[in-house]
Amino acid sequence: MIHQPGGLLRRSVSWVIGVGILVATLFAILVRGSVFFYHTWALGAPLSLVCAVSMTVPLLLLGAWVIIPGHGIVRKVRRTLIRGTISIAFIYMGYAVLYVASTNAAPDEIREEYQMIHPLLRLAASPVIVFDPSAFRPPDGSMLEDYRLMGLSANEANLHFVQKDDLIHSLDLVTDNRSEWRNRAIELGFWAFGFHSLRHRGVGDHLHVSLRLPG
Repeated sequence: MIHQPGGLLRRSVSWVIGVGILVATLFAILVRGSVFFYHTWALGAPLSLVCAVSMTVPLLLLGAWVIIPGHGIVRKVRRTLIRGTISIAFIYMGYAVLYVASTNAAPDEIREEYQMIHPLLRLAASPVIVFDPSAFRPPDGSMLEDYRLMGLSANEANLHFVQKDDLIHSLDLVTDNRSEWRNRAIELGFWAFGFHSLRHRGVGDHLHVSLRLPG
């Protein structure tokens, strides 16, 4: 059977889009679920990730079961897809756990500060940091003064300091000299994931993102 080049290209593009949607869905459920369990049940970061994984895999299996009909040879395809889904899910979750335990994405000069940031916040910021490492802005005295001018509460500003769990619960991402649609998308993304995000458009344009303590 000869496949037309156009048909092969369409199938290839469809697979790429499908994998992209799967990865984005995994990431969204992983991060949003982890933040939910962290805030609602006051679980630590590792246990919150485990709970998010336990929620992610059944949803992916359900999606694979509903989307692919079970007739004839397609049943074999369905079984393969389900097994592949489980494998991809656990590989991705393993990557996430390893990622939040490492600081490879951060430049050398800010690695120590980056390592002290809460793992769930680092995980959520990973797409930004990986593609734009210079976007991470380490805290300093002048920045903390900026928070007062921004109208942030003392508690929100204090999240830039080490908390009772020995972690920092906020970070700043540089937005200056970046496209506005990109900055807005990142701000809305953090908000959708359950983080507090606030854009500061003054001197040193940046996005303040924080993970509030549970309770």
